[in-house]
Amino acid sequence: MIRISALQMQTAGTDTAANLARIEKAARQAAEAGATLLVTPELCVTSYGGGKAVLDLAEPADGPLIQRLSEIARQTGVAVVAGFTEKVDNAVFNSAVYTDGTEEPSIYRKSHLYGDYERELFTPATPATCLFSHGGMTIGMLICYDVEFPENVRRLALAGAEMILVPTATPQGESGTFIAEKMVPVRAFENQIFIAYVNNIGSDGAFDYAGLSIIAAPDGSALASAGLSEEFLTADIVPALYARSRSENTYLRDL
Repeated sequence: MIRISALQMQTAGTDTAANLARIEKAARQAAEAGATLLVTPELCVTSYGGGKAVLDLAEPADGPLIQRLSEIARQTGVAVVAGFTEKVDNAVFNSAVYTDGTEEPSIYRKSHLYGDYERELFTPATPATCLFSHGGMTIGMLICYDVEFPENVRRLALAGAEMILVPTATPQGESGTFIAEKMVPVRAFENQIFIAYVNNIGSDGAFDYAGLSIIAAPDGSALASAGLSEEFLTADIVPALYARSRSENTYLRDL
C-alpha cells in the first residue's frame, strides 16, 4: 500500500519560482498527510498556456528546475511528479519528471501532441514505456492526450504497470468533462490498474482548465476526485483490495 497526493493546481503562469514554491508547499502538505508521492499537472512548472515563452524556460533533465524538484523531494521525503518543458539538443519536449531526491529522475516525454498549439511548440516523442518503482509498486507515466489512446495505457499495463500517473492540462468543455469522469475510469477498469489524472485549474492566460482531477481504481471507482477549484487530494493505493475485480475482469490475460 502507498498513499499518494495530487495537487489540482492554479499555476502562476511562467513564473517558475512561484510554481516551484507552490509545489513545495503541496509536498509538505503531502508529507503531513502521510503520503510518499505527489502528482502535479502538465507543464505546471513552466505553465501550459505560456505560448512561445515556455520555450525560453526549457531546460535539460539535469537543469536547475529538476534539481530544485529533487531537492524538494529530498527535504520532504515525498517523491514529486511534475510537468516541465525539456530541451534536448535542438528539440523541446512536453515532459514530466518523477524524482524522489535520491535516485536518478525518470523522464517521460509526451508522444501524442494535441492541436496546433502543442504542435507548434513541441517535438512529439516516440511512444515510450516509462516505468519506475515507488513503494514497491511499478508505476508508469503518460501526459494528458496520451491517456486518451487506449494503446498507450495498454502498453504500460502489459509491461507491468500497476498505476499510471497522468499530469494533464485538459481545457474546460464537454470533452474535458467526459474524459475525466468517464474515459479515465474506463482506462483503469479495462486494464485493472490505478490511474491518477491530475489537471490544471483556473486560467493561465491562454486556456481555462477543466479541473476534475481523479484518482481511479481498477474497478473504475474514484478513490478521490476534485471539482472546479484548486484542490489537494490524497488516496490510499491498495492493490490487494481489488483482487476480486482482477479475477473477474481478466482483460490482460485474455488478449
